[in-house]
Formats: sequence, C-alpha cells, structure tokens
Amino acid sequence: MKTILSTAVVAIFLSAQTAPAQSPTQAATQAPNAAKPVSDSSHADAYYYFTMGHLQEQQYEMSSSADEAAASIESYKKALALEPDSAVILERLAEIYAKSQHIRDAVVQAQEALKIDPENVDAHRLLARIYVRTLGDMSAGEVQQENLTKAVDQFQAILKTDPNDTYSLLWLARLYRFQNQHAEAEKVLRQILAHESDNGPALEQLSQLLIDQGRSQEAIELLTRAAGDSASPDIYDLLGDAYSQAKDYANAEKAYGEAIAGDPDDPGHRHGLAQALLSEDKYAEALEQFNKLSELEPGTSENFLRAAQLYRRLGQFEQAEASLSRAKQLAPGSLEILYNEALLYEDQGRYDDAVKVLSDAIAGIKSQTGGDGNPSALAILYEQLGHAYKEQRNFPAALSTFEEMGKLNPDSAKRARVLIIDTYRDSHDIDRAIAEAKKALDESPEAPDMTVTLALLYGEKSDTVAARQLLQGLLKGNDADLEIYLDMAQVESRGKKYSDAEQSAQKAEQMAHEPAGKETVWYVLGSIYERQKKFDDAEQEFRKVLDVNPNNGPVLNYYGYMLADRGIRVDEAASLIQRALQQEPNNGAYLDSLGWAYYKQNKLVEAEEYLRKAIDREGNDPTILSHLADVYLKLGQNERAAELFERALAEWQKALPADYEADKVTAIEAQLKTLKRRLAQKTPAETAKPQ
Repeated sequence: MKTILSTAVVAIFLSAQTAPAQSPTQAATQAPNAAKPVSDSSHADAYYYFTMGHLQEQQYEMSSSADEAAASIESYKKALALEPDSAVILERLAEIYAKSQHIRDAVVQAQEALKIDPENVDAHRLLARIYVRTLGDMSAGEVQQENLTKAVDQFQAILKTDPNDTYSLLWLARLYRFQNQHAEAEKVLRQILAHESDNGPALEQLSQLLIDQGRSQEAIELLTRAAGDSASPDIYDLLGDAYSQAKDYANAEKAYGEAIAGDPDDPGHRHGLAQALLSEDKYAEALEQFNKLSELEPGTSENFLRAAQLYRRLGQFEQAEASLSRAKQLAPGSLEILYNEALLYEDQGRYDDAVKVLSDAIAGIKSQTGGDGNPSALAILYEQLGHAYKEQRNFPAALSTFEEMGKLNPDSAKRARVLIIDTYRDSHDIDRAIAEAKKALDESPEAPDMTVTLALLYGEKSDTVAARQLLQGLLKGNDADLEIYLDMAQVESRGKKYSDAEQSAQKAEQMAHEPAGKETVWYVLGSIYERQKKFDDAEQEFRKVLDVNPNNGPVLNYYGYMLADRGIRVDEAASLIQRALQQEPNNGAYLDSLGWAYYKQNKLVEAEEYLRKAIDREGNDPTILSHLADVYLKLGQNERAAELFERALAEWQKALPADYEADKVTAIEAQLKTLKRRLAQKTPAETAKPQ
C-alpha cells in the first residue's frame, strides 16, 4: 500500500527552518548535479531523514510494527543530528517515542523542543497527553498530584497561544475538578459555552459540576436554555440526566422522550428513559424500553436481564424465563443472571430448582478459585440459597447455609448472624433466636441494631417490659429517636399495650420531617388503630399515606383488607388491593387479601384462585388456610373445608405468642365442630359423591 506523506507536517518542517542562501524547496528542485553549499546539503539531508521518519511513523500507525517504530526513531535522530536546534524534529521524535510507549524518552524530547520553542503547541499537547494518561487513581499520592499539576501547566501553555482551543479547555476544566478547583472549572466551561452554546461535553461537565454542588436547578435551567437554542438530542439527554439527579423523574421522562424523538436509534437515550420509568414505578413502560433496547443491542445481555426482572415483577413468568434464557446465551457465566434465575424460580414456588441453580453457582465459584476466592459473590449466593431453603421450610439446611456464609469474612459473619437469628424466629424457635442475639450483643455490646433485634424478639414473646427497657436505653433525646419510637410502638402493639403504642407512634410523628418517615408513622398508627377496631381512625391514617404516596403497596393492602374483612365498600377494597398487587404480583399477603375480598363479593371462583396462589406462597399461614376453607365451605366442599380448618388450627398452635389470636382459633374450632357433625350425618352414598 502506498503512503501519502502528510503535507502539513512537511510544511511545518520547512517553515520552521532558518532560511539558508537557497530555500529548501529551491534546493530540492535543482538539478541533481548542481553544486550546493555544504550547509544547504546538510539541510537537504535533514529534510530527507525527517521525511523518511514521518513515512515510517505512518507505517507504524497502520501496522503497530516495532520495527517501523524503531526505523522512524532512527530516521528522526539522523535528521536531528544534522539539525540539532530543530524544535519540529524534536517534537516528532517525542511523538513517535510516545506512540511506541517509550514515555520517558518522549517527555525528554518534548521538553527539549520547548527549550528551543516555548510556544510549540504540538510539544505542549504531547506532554499534556502523556501526563493525563499517567494520572490513573487520583488518590495515589504525590506522584499523581505532581502529574496532575504538570498536565494543567501544559494545557494552560497551549491556551496562551490558542485561547479558544476547545479540547484543551475541556481537559483543563476536568483537571480543575480533580483538584477541587470548582470555581476555576466552572469559569473555563462557561468560556467554552460562550462561544459554543451547544457544546455537549462542556454542558455535560458544567451540569454535573452544578449538580455535585447541590445546584441541580441551575443545571436544569442551563440545559433547558440549551435545549431551547438547539434541537440536539444530546442536549435533551443531558437534561434528562439533570432531572434524574434532582429526582424529578417525570420531567426526566419527558426530556429523554425528546431525545429519543430526535434520535430513536441511539440506545443511550432509551437507557436513560428506562431508568427514569423504573424510578417512577412504571414497570410496564420500562419493560417496553428494555425490549426495544434488546432490538437495538441484540448482543447485550443486560437488556434481556432487565426485561426478565420486569417480567418477573409483573408476574409474567414465561416471558421472564425466555428473556433470562437469551441473557444466559449471551453471558453464560454471569452470576447476576444465575442469581435472577433463582429468584424467578422462587417466585414460581419452584424452590428445588432455585436451590439447584444457587448450589451449582456456589460450587462453580469454589472450583474456579480454590474455595476462598470472590467472597462477596459467595456471600450473596449463600444468602439467597438460605432464603430458598427457608421457603421450603427446610430450616436446618438454611441454618447450615448461613453458617457457611459466616466463614467467608468478618462482614459476612455479621450478616450471617442476623440471618441465623431470623431463621430461628421464622421457625418459631424464639428462645434460640433470643440466645443468638444475646450472644451477638455480648461480643459487640455497643451494637444498636442488635439491641433493636433483641428487643423485637422479646416483643414476639409479648415480653413488652423487657423489649421497652432495651429500646429506651437507645434514646438520644433528638429526632434520631424516630426509628426507636417506631420500634417501641410495634413492640407495644404486639403486646396489646395499645395506649402506649399510640403514644410512641405519636412521638415518632413529631420527629418525622421527611415524607418517607411520615408515611411509615401513619402506617404504624393506622395498624395500631385497626388492631383496636378504631376503624375510622385507622382509615384516616391510611388516607394520609395514600394522599402523599398513592402507590404505597403495604398501605393499599392493609386498608383494602380492613374494608373487605368488615364487609364494607368491598368493591373499593378489591380495587385498593389490586393496586398493591400491580406492584408485587407474587406477594402472598396481597394475594390472600384479594381472594378474601372476592369471597366477600361472592366471587367464589376468583376467591379460590387467589387464595390457592396465596397458599403456594405462604402455605403455613393459618389465616390464609382458614380463608380458603371458608370458600370451600360456601361451595359446599365440606371435606376440603374441614381439612383446611384442621391445618389452620395446627398452624395456630405453632404461632408465636404475639401472633396468636384466640378469637380466631375459637371461631375455627366452632366451625370445624359443626362441620364434622354435618359430615358424620352424611349417608354412605353422599360421602361417595365427588365434591
């Protein structure tokens, strides 16, 4: 392949030389046998070697051949020997040194060029690039800080010659930000925008700088003006980023939409929109964007994974499995994909499959790392495997799994201990859970989280005095006590100390200044009132939450169930619970609530469907079992009803003291007694009939 010599570089060489008696061009065009002065001949030779060096430099750029780089360096050196004061030759020699990774030599030659010509912009650019490449970790000590300062000096030198060099201005602003000279960075960026109002990199840097300083609204105003001056999709994309940083996701959604309208094939805009939609809990719309991204980026596994997560959240398990299968094809060794596959199986009640996937993943990591590598990944997998065992009610396997997790490192040990306590609690071995919590506190007496855990465990035993004593010891006398008072209210409510619980929740309300804190307080207060059958007061608290956050799933469910259980405004109750289920389609408590609302509406087919789904998720909950028994009783399927009532009674006998509801147990016992009497009176022919 022929290479065309860069006329610009040669022109620089020619113009940079001191003119001899004859110009280099004249010398080059003279007849070969014409007599030349010695100095003229030397200059012509230098020109020849410089030209050869440049050609060889271009060949190196195309081939990456070390021989071509060495040849170029040798040619430039020969030219430099003939013209030792040529800043141009020195700069080109420095450039080929840099390109071929001889960085120290490159710096030396560039500095020599600047001694001859302090305004040699190319030499300054080269040194700036070298120093920027060596920055790496800005926290790595004095050498890095020194290189940062040197890079700043080089860009400043360039800008003295060319004040509007955008590339150098952008880098200078970036380096000022590294040095925490935010005012200087802002000044440089505004200088760029004064000449180029739609410069994307400058807008991006300045908007991010403003956001980092808590000036989100200024960033939004800056980008809004830029969007008004330009229909550039990139500007709208940046505006979407600014709104997202300010947590104004509705306007972020609009901005990303404008970006997509201007450039529908740019995946970056759709990624921004998808994330904004997720933040707004618009899962179906976010799923649509990830599906489009899967078309735009068919080789990217993450898009299929995110789609699978959303399908799973929406309860569309077949589609979730198909998306995960495609993600696995693209990234067969991804632990994140395997983890999500296990979650999908758990949501479907396929706990054996979840256990197998997680166990295989753990074994794979251990075989690759000799058993002690990647503890962070192992900890995540162990924790989820333990949860899968708990869903199977295989508590010994769950405990063993968490114990293995605790052997990984100190952080995993702390987390494993909490999980072990939770497992004992879930298996209703509350005394063992308390013993483990006490042991943890003996080892770390100043651990407030474990103190709270122990207090809540005492609450499960209805030992309100011991629980409250522990929690009171954590009070600081300021707004930080909000969570402690909420914990206290929970303990007192479970111990049926409702007046005390109300007072504790009301104290928490006085300390709640943020919306999330207020929502939690109102929810807790509503639940306390509901337990006392103060239904109007409970409804008032739940309404407060929904006025602030209409999509609060736990409140939608609790409120809807409260109405349905009383048999009032049942259509409204079903609507509230359906809204909760849209957010968590696999939540066993929500499924039970909707099934019970359908029962109250006399929609027995729908009631059976949802209650059976609830039992698939929460098969040991006595309330759900008795709800389904009531459905079968109304359908005339007395034997199935009796079986479920008996299961419900057995589960009530295992309940924790704070969960035990004597009135419900008495009601079930009465129903079961009547039902058994009725079944005993059946004729043999009636008993033989299928139900």
